[in-house]
Amino acid sequence: MSNKHQERDVYVAIADPTRRQLLNLLAKADELPLHELTAQFEMGRTAVSKHLTILKDAGLVIARKEGRETRYRLNAAPLKEIQDWVSIYEGFWKERISKLHLLLEEKK
Repeated sequence: MSNKHQERDVYVAIADPTRRQLLNLLAKADELPLHELTAQFEMGRTAVSKHLTILKDAGLVIARKEGRETRYRLNAAPLKEIQDWVSIYEGFWKERISKLHLLLEEKK
């Protein structure tokens, strides 16, 4: 698997805690400039920018130039793939809990 393909994978993009925090910040705002995002982290502008590039390559972030500044906003649509995948396991656990509940009721 090439590095570029990994960067575009939504699962790889959200695996990093810094990138998840960036998504959380963007979810709370319409749009934020790079300098405001960088201020939330104990790392430099270049490091934050690299994380944002990975999120952008995965389609989770949209960047827009405004003068010399780049502004970012969330594009949550790709997260639906993860929600759909997790929902399979949600059904699995609901079924197991239901069976356990029935078993415990029979034991009473």
